[in-house]
Amino acid sequence: MANVQVNQQIEDHRNLPDWSVYVGNSSTEYFPLTIDMRFNSGHFLSIMVYSTLMVFSATGNFTVLSILAQRKVRRSSRINIMLAHLAIADLLVTFLMMPLEIGWAYTVRWNAGDLLCRVMAFFRTFGLYLSSFILICISVDRYFAVLKPLKVHDNRARLMIIAAWVASGLCSLPQSYIFHLEQHPNITYYSQCVTYHSFETEVYEIIYNVLGMCLMYAFPLIVILFCYGSIYYEIFSRTNPKNLESFRRSSIDVLGRAKRKTLRMTITIVIVFVVCWTPYYVMSLWYWLDKESAKNVDQRIQKILFLFACTNSCMNPVVYGIYNVRKKRTASPLKQQEKSCGSHTNVKV
Repeated sequence: MANVQVNQQIEDHRNLPDWSVYVGNSSTEYFPLTIDMRFNSGHFLSIMVYSTLMVFSATGNFTVLSILAQRKVRRSSRINIMLAHLAIADLLVTFLMMPLEIGWAYTVRWNAGDLLCRVMAFFRTFGLYLSSFILICISVDRYFAVLKPLKVHDNRARLMIIAAWVASGLCSLPQSYIFHLEQHPNITYYSQCVTYHSFETEVYEIIYNVLGMCLMYAFPLIVILFCYGSIYYEIFSRTNPKNLESFRRSSIDVLGRAKRKTLRMTITIVIVFVVCWTPYYVMSLWYWLDKESAKNVDQRIQKILFLFACTNSCMNPVVYGIYNVRKKRTASPLKQQEKSCGSHTNVKV
């Protein structure tokens, strides 16, 4: 009966170290499927949340692409091209990762075979990596546009975008090896797409997961903080009373507006990125470092925290759309001032 008590724990079947602890007999007559191996409230919660996120993400990102298409993006519109790639990356998450998670939560077991297990494991992370890397591209492009305008080149923007796609593929490729199809050692009709036996020791698995966290979360966050922090510092320095003697009053007003806009944009971008990703990695780190205590957290809370990783695809079109995507209109005062004052007021962000 001890095994039956273990079977009642609500845990994610994809996180368990080994299925053999669940069933001590080759017969399933006395050992029915555990609650994590059949449809439960946690799976229902996943389906509801992912479905909602799909609607918001698809609406936001298609809206961004539609506006950019109406602009008839020209060769010089680097930021527009990057925003288009960001929307595409988020749509990959929306229409590849989210439907996969919905279908997987509904069936619980994996019914699509080993090849699709490996292919979909690749795409589960590809869109997330690409979204994070494109955010890096946008941050670096804005950094050069403000601090080093004479060194801005379209070729650099294209190379950064290509590098983001290639790096995303390389970072996601190990997923195709780590995830594979396995049958339950006792309940032989039950198969699952899992990572069991892919690492020699648990330490290697933790290293792999932490490396993924650094590439997808820590590194982009550092770059975003540095780039937008430098932009704000540059504009703040230009508005310093000691540096305003060579500017006309209209130029000072433009710089003041740019300063306020940049500060709002920086705070918004950083907060959204942190809020969207931090809950997921806090739960992940807890699980990697202290698996036993992490398992005691209610499964529904765990799933909500893990679901936060996809919210960034919903927020990107809102955040970057507010500050970068606008309908065509007459030249703004900032652009007019840039034309009249030259590179000294080149503070477009």
